[in-house]
Amino acid sequence: MAEASWPSEAEVNEMRNLVSSMAGRDPGEVRIVASPYRICPLGAHIDHQGGAVSAMTINRGILLGFIPADDAKVVLRSGQFEGEVHFSVSDVQHPVHSSKKDVNHTTDSPNRKEEDSRWGKFARGAVFALQKMGHSLDRGITGYICGSEGLDCAGLSSSAAAGVAYLLAFESANNLTMSEVENIELDRLIENEYLGLRNGILDQSAILLSSHGCLTYMNCKTKEHELVRPFKLQKDHQSDLQKSYKILLAFSGLRKALTSNPGYNRRVAECQEAARVLLKYDTPLLLY
Repeated sequence: MAEASWPSEAEVNEMRNLVSSMAGRDPGEVRIVASPYRICPLGAHIDHQGGAVSAMTINRGILLGFIPADDAKVVLRSGQFEGEVHFSVSDVQHPVHSSKKDVNHTTDSPNRKEEDSRWGKFARGAVFALQKMGHSLDRGITGYICGSEGLDCAGLSSSAAAGVAYLLAFESANNLTMSEVENIELDRLIENEYLGLRNGILDQSAILLSSHGCLTYMNCKTKEHELVRPFKLQKDHQSDLQKSYKILLAFSGLRKALTSNPGYNRRVAECQEAARVLLKYDTPLLLY
């Protein structure tokens, strides 16, 4: 990845002006959440099995600019999707997936507008998670959310980045203080219980626990984690190892929303079945 800082001052100022125009308020009142995307050298289909994973955030992600509302109303616009999202944080939110249907699928409530159900569900999911943990919300937000161009639904966990961004915004608006571990659990509620996606905690943990330039290592069973910092190079080290390391992201051009695709949940079930089969054996297996 390029070393340019994110978000840039220009991006932040543009976000402040957009939200200021939406709310009719001063740009200085706009609060900004920066929720980065992540890569995982070790992690795919390991976290939901309770295994060890590694991840690192990158200098791209989701920006959410918002102003706390004077009432419970939520008004949202998106840089990627059309339409506006409108709802109230005082309304009780219910999961969008149906327990009566195949667990591999999710469905949106027919009472919601098409655009709302497509991208507004992450904001509703954040309210659902906070409500489920016993938090009463009084203030909504007027906000604008935008992901880094070309990287939404590109396998860098834009869904978790959106969920975390909304959690932090609603917590800020309602003067709620949560630890990183608490927000990891809250985002799990958004994805597992609200959206019906049977993933683990790798994505939101990477976003909330990472530090710039460090690799985050975590045991998903115990939730113990540590930051692996780049080793310090000696002054006479040959070529300085190209400043320690570089990361290349290669985008295949394929995009897939996991919450509307049954393949991910099917793969989770396959991993669990494989684990059950292997656990039947008392002696190690030699696989060829």
